[in-house]
Amino acid sequence: MSAPLPSRSLNPFRTLAKYRNFRIFWFGQTISLVGSWMQTVAVGWTALELTNDPFMVGLVSAAGTFPILILSLPGGLVADRNEKLRVVRITQALLLTEAAALWALAATGHLTIHWLLTLSLFGGALSAFEIPARQSLMVELVGKEDLAQAIGLNSTGFNLARVLGPSIAAIVIARLGVAWTFGLNAFSYLAVLIGLALIVLPERRAMSRQTGGSLEGLREALHYVRDTPPLPMLLAIATIFSLLGVPVITLLPVLSRDVLGLGADGYGALMAALGLGAVTGALSIAATGGGRESGKLFRVASFAFPCTLLATALSRHAVLTGVLLFAVGLTMIINNALVNARLQALVTDALRGRVLSLYVMVYVGSSPIGSFVGGWVARAAGVAWAIGGGALLILLFAVWAFRREPRLAAAR
Repeated sequence: MSAPLPSRSLNPFRTLAKYRNFRIFWFGQTISLVGSWMQTVAVGWTALELTNDPFMVGLVSAAGTFPILILSLPGGLVADRNEKLRVVRITQALLLTEAAALWALAATGHLTIHWLLTLSLFGGALSAFEIPARQSLMVELVGKEDLAQAIGLNSTGFNLARVLGPSIAAIVIARLGVAWTFGLNAFSYLAVLIGLALIVLPERRAMSRQTGGSLEGLREALHYVRDTPPLPMLLAIATIFSLLGVPVITLLPVLSRDVLGLGADGYGALMAALGLGAVTGALSIAATGGGRESGKLFRVASFAFPCTLLATALSRHAVLTGVLLFAVGLTMIINNALVNARLQALVTDALRGRVLSLYVMVYVGSSPIGSFVGGWVARAAGVAWAIGGGALLILLFAVWAFRREPRLAAAR
């Protein structure tokens, strides 16, 4: 029997209209992400004002992501052995307290670099438990049929927040002071907490708790990934693409000023082009989920991303670079969303949190390493080598990966 007409709609927001729980979750989460990006800007700005030391700015940034590399696997185990919605509610509430503490300390003039480092570490540790639970909750909100579309919409919200958050933060810092960026982030968590409180999951989707030691549970997940192709290759793609692709974002200020001769406004325009491409890619996945041609789309995006990245490194014209960065953002998000969707489609519900925690660990955890290595290469050989060299390595890896694992190009 042919599928009903609504499921064939190319409306990228169809999943929001179809699922009440996901609609509530998405709006609350997107508002909260705007606040989180505002706080990211405020933390970096505050670290610079407190120390006037670029190294400390980088250290504070790393403090917010390093715990994710270390604690994501235990976070996935917690997600698998508890009600995922409850884990997300608790961690989001604790993230609100972190933002409120930053607000109080900044407003009273007691925020020091030590407090900033401590609270950034605290927030990173909470994220290590929140992200795997939130990612694995998605299938309970929409089911496997519309999972890819939901992941695409989630990426859309993330990238919209990445554009809006820093812009709003700049205005707030200039007019109200840095403390209010922390305060507005704290208030933004209320939106997601209210949404989470309104979500009611059907009993038939409740997952049974598992028993056994923590090490045994982690070993079980690692063995499952090892013995279930193409999961190992999907995680390898997530690792390599994040590790070698992130320098284009980290080094974009250097590329803008030193290679293209642009000022702050030009840099902002290039960032906007990258963000617009990412939003477009996310919306395309939200509209189609990759469809029956998801394997072909995955292969195309996996090769197009390093090719456009390499062309960006070689470009010496601002307008051309902007067009190429749009393509970089587009293909980067399509690749990332399809890796996520394929992982979730292949994994069993009992191991979903742990497998996704591996994904979070390699994808998010690789970013600061890639930024550090990219910065070192840029200092030694120039920004074009840092971005282009990484792009070439990604391209070579993609050729090898798709030859080694033909199932990557399968429909699903």
